[in-house]
Amino acid sequence: MLSLMAAFAYMSLVGVTYVSQRTILYPGASRAPAPEPASWGESVSIRTPDGETLYGLYSRGKPGKASVLFFLGNADRIGNYDFLAEALAARGIGLLAISYRGYPGSTGTPSEAGLLIDGLAAFDWLSGHSGSEIVVLGQSLGSGVAVNTARKRPASAAVLVSAYLSVLSVAQARYPFFPVSLLLKDPFRSDLRIAEVKQSKLFIHGRRDTIIPLSSGEALYAIASEPKQMLIYDSSGHNDLWDARMVSDIVRFVEALE
Repeated sequence: MLSLMAAFAYMSLVGVTYVSQRTILYPGASRAPAPEPASWGESVSIRTPDGETLYGLYSRGKPGKASVLFFLGNADRIGNYDFLAEALAARGIGLLAISYRGYPGSTGTPSEAGLLIDGLAAFDWLSGHSGSEIVVLGQSLGSGVAVNTARKRPASAAVLVSAYLSVLSVAQARYPFFPVSLLLKDPFRSDLRIAEVKQSKLFIHGRRDTIIPLSSGEALYAIASEPKQMLIYDSSGHNDLWDARMVSDIVRFVEALE
């Protein structure tokens, strides 16, 4: 009887986790409208090939200067990056940040397939409006969107912040007693895509990261092709990376491409 009860409890827990996994993976998803006024840049709407409308903020760069296409983490908001937009604008560099489908200001429901479409749609929109080279920047969950975008589109480089080998591998480490490979809907297999990213790559990771361990980012870096470089911030974790040092490192990397 105890064995049956334990088995029932385990299967119930697995079932609840399976049903709620996208709520766990996309905690920032919300039907909230886009904030008015925006904290930085110009509010833009981007149509995706499958009929969704994405909310974005765009700061136009100077003619001949690169633009950065920013894919955020899973609980973040594009309005939080006025400091990045200002730092890039001071050097003439543009910035487009998008709110994924299902996130504030955008239509739809988030999924891996949907977010990868969003990344490509955002790149195509920026390519048509900036007329300059584009550097894709992805943080945490957004690193997987950035990897896919860089392999599918002619980005000049990729910056991968707190990147993972795959969401699958991170989930397997976090839930070792669950059959994660059978249950996970959105595995974000950057490990299977990074080899196709031939552009220059900058990896940035905090040594104290407990959300996406440094070992996961290092594993992705190890299988990435040259040219590549990795910066490890010894005193930083997952949510405290953004400071003047990191902004300077990103600006330096982008300007070195010119």
